[in-house]
Amino acid sequence: MVSNIHPLADVQSKNIGENTSIWQFCVILKNAQIGKNCNINCQVFIENDVVIGNNVTIKPGVQIWDGMTIEDNVFIGPNVTFTNDRYPKSRNVNFHLQKTIIKENAIIGANATIIGGIIIGENSLIGAGSVVTKNIPSNEIWVGNPAKFIKANIN
Repeated sequence: MVSNIHPLADVQSKNIGENTSIWQFCVILKNAQIGKNCNINCQVFIENDVVIGNNVTIKPGVQIWDGMTIEDNVFIGPNVTFTNDRYPKSRNVNFHLQKTIIKENAIIGANATIIGGIIIGENSLIGAGSVVTKNIPSNEIWVGNPAKFIKANIN
């Protein structure tokens, strides 16, 4: 089956896997790569230098900026915020792209903020509303502002 792209989405990329659904009011730029069986909910923006794996769910109100890699089976909750510049300003001539990697099977709860340059490990869980300012090891649960280790993630 081909991808299901809502007619009110602006999808410029041709690099979208089979059985991926893209809902209304999404903008996906032409060089973005999205795997198969993904669910990209309404009002999601995905820039050019982005790789999204298979079986990924991105809930409404999320922006995926240049420099992001999201591996397979990741869940990104509503209104999660990512950054890709530690010192943002308008027309920043000194812009330094911070690459972010979300590893396989990670879960990021609603309204979490992920600072650029972070790696979120496999099978980790970031609690809703958390602010992640450093790398998160695999198989751990982190919550709070700033996010702190709570316990091992036992699936």
